[in-house]
This record gives sequence, structure tokens and C-alpha cells, in this order.
Amino acid sequence: MPKDDIHTKACGTLDEAVAALGLARAHGPLAPGLSDFVLGVQRELFVAGAEVATAIENASKLTDGVSKVTDEMVINLERQIDEMVATAPLPDYFIVPGSNLVSAALDLARAVVRRAERLIVSMNHDGSLSDDAVLRYVNRLSDALFTASRFEEHHRGTEAPASR
Repeated sequence: MPKDDIHTKACGTLDEAVAALGLARAHGPLAPGLSDFVLGVQRELFVAGAEVATAIENASKLTDGVSKVTDEMVINLERQIDEMVATAPLPDYFIVPGSNLVSAALDLARAVVRRAERLIVSMNHDGSLSDDAVLRYVNRLSDALFTASRFEEHHRGTEAPASR
């Protein structure tokens, strides 16, 4: 596949997100439960990467949860967001990332996931996706990473300053 193919770009961008999440874990220890969450997301991003790397004509060969994102993966992200928000309510203002290394790495991963989402949206528009679960997953993942970053800041007592 050419290096400038949208599948290659999307896979590379998801790989960047995995690396940014690794940076967050390396700067731990993380808030309780957050290390498992981040490692789980890294593993799920490999699943998403396998799906976006697969040509539409080979989509029937994808395996749920191994090389194909499932609805359950999306639902699990939503549950994890709710759990983090219950402990650390989200701010009602725009934040400036960088309160600590872990939250900054999570915010970097969130920005990379948003870029991946834009590429996957393009794939969806041109008919390159077999279904939209991977698109819904990365959409919810960017929200989950924003929430995880705020959760980490809350745990450390280093809430991000407002952008104003």
C-alpha cells in the first residue's frame, strides 16, 4: 500500500496515539485504575488499526475484538468515561494542557486520536469502512482521553488552568 494511502495514514496516526499513551504510562504512577485503562486502550487501538488497514473487500475476514472494533468496545469506553466523571467532574471551561506529564501525554494522545478520527471519517465517506463501529470508537476515545487527563489531574491535585 502506498505511504500516502488513507489506510496507511490512519494506521500510522493510530500508532502515534498508542505511542503517546505509552508515554503517559511511562510517566506514572497513574491515578488508580488509569494504568489499566490506558493499557487497554493501547491494545484496542491495535484492533482499530487492523480494521482500518484492511481493504473493504477483505472485511469479512476481520474478527470481532481482534481485528474489528465492536459495539461493546464503544459501550465500555462510555462506561469508563462515566466512572471517571463521577470521581472528577469535567471543567466548564477550556483548559490549557500541561499540568503534569501524564495528563499532558493523555492530551497529546487525544489530539492524535482526533486526527485519526478525521482520516477515518474520510475513509467512511469514500466507502472504505465495512461499518462505522471503528469511527464511533475513536470518537468516544477522544472524549475518554480528555476525561482521563482531567481524572489524572484531579488525582494529583494539579487541575489544568483555564485558557482565558
